[in-house]
Amino acid sequence: MEWMRRELNDLDRRGLLRNMRAWPRSGGGIPLPDGRVTPNFSSNDYLALANDPEVKRRTIQAVERFGCGATASRLMSGTLNLHEELEAALSRLTASETALVFSSGFGMNVGVVAALAGREDVLFADRLNHASLVDGARLSGAEVKRFAHNDTAQLRRLLDAAPRRRRRLIVCESVYSMDGDLAPLEEIRALADRYGALMVADEAHAIGVFGHGGGLARERGAAARPDVLLGTMGKALGSAGGFVACAAVCRDYLVNRARSFIYATALAPPAAAAALAAVERIEQDSDMGARLLERARAFHSLLREQGLPVAAWRSQIIPIQVGDSDKTVELARRLMGQGLLATAIRPPAAPAGTARLRLSVSLAHAPADLECAAARIGRTAREMGLA
Repeated sequence: MEWMRRELNDLDRRGLLRNMRAWPRSGGGIPLPDGRVTPNFSSNDYLALANDPEVKRRTIQAVERFGCGATASRLMSGTLNLHEELEAALSRLTASETALVFSSGFGMNVGVVAALAGREDVLFADRLNHASLVDGARLSGAEVKRFAHNDTAQLRRLLDAAPRRRRRLIVCESVYSMDGDLAPLEEIRALADRYGALMVADEAHAIGVFGHGGGLARERGAAARPDVLLGTMGKALGSAGGFVACAAVCRDYLVNRARSFIYATALAPPAAAAALAAVERIEQDSDMGARLLERARAFHSLLREQGLPVAAWRSQIIPIQVGDSDKTVELARRLMGQGLLATAIRPPAAPAGTARLRLSVSLAHAPADLECAAARIGRTAREMGLA
């Protein structure tokens, strides 16, 4: 165990040691024992559905009807009517032929990418892809060619230079989790068509927010449509698990080849019911995402007025670049002391030298909350010489 202690000490020395803290509730506002409510800018509960009364009521009903767990993998006896209802709803939401639900978003990405590519194939990946996509690429055994973030010119050069293989995959995200910027989906789609590649796009941070809830690809239309859309129920849908939206033949293939689907216990009924209720809430009020983006744009303007180092606005994710890990941790600590939760993001979650506060705006944040938060962050950053 001594080697573990040495590595932990090294992480601590470099300002990269991580610890967990238990909170009394999830979502965009966390009640504290002293009666205050801490605005939480580190949650992905973008539409405030994790604590939505109707979503919770439907979840409780599902426990009574289906039990607490699915108790088996989907291919044994774990597939419930509820899973098929959820897949039909996700297919509608994303305007896809069909969908397939997994019990884990991270596990899904690993399993799907590894199933779609193999040792005889070549995979082209954006350098800022999520760790789950990176791990899936590694596990696949395919030759991996990484291109600079959103650099379609480099992607084209890599496609030109790569030897012909059995399959070609291009893997990207649509909304990037740490920077909040958007992928050039139309350009990537065009390159995939030109070079005969399968386009895989992770819409984890776009589902529920863009395209009336159906994601960025749905908003931009057929010219931006990936062959395989990866989504999650653990962010804007306020639940847990992942899903693939794709053609029926792809669904059948994944049922037979994705190990994280075949060998995993099915998504728990309460999580499936919560996700289904969330999708139906979005279908009933398809402007929820648009309202969130309006709120995020206003918050971005307030942060800029405070002189904070924020890039151009793109989404509900707004990073404040600090650079130094220790200073980022100290900024987060001081803000927490003022009743504002904004977790420091450090390598390897972000590239070296780009530590930041990653602020996630939620519909749980009222305009007054955002005004107060921007003023606190600006004042604290100035006190530290960061703005």
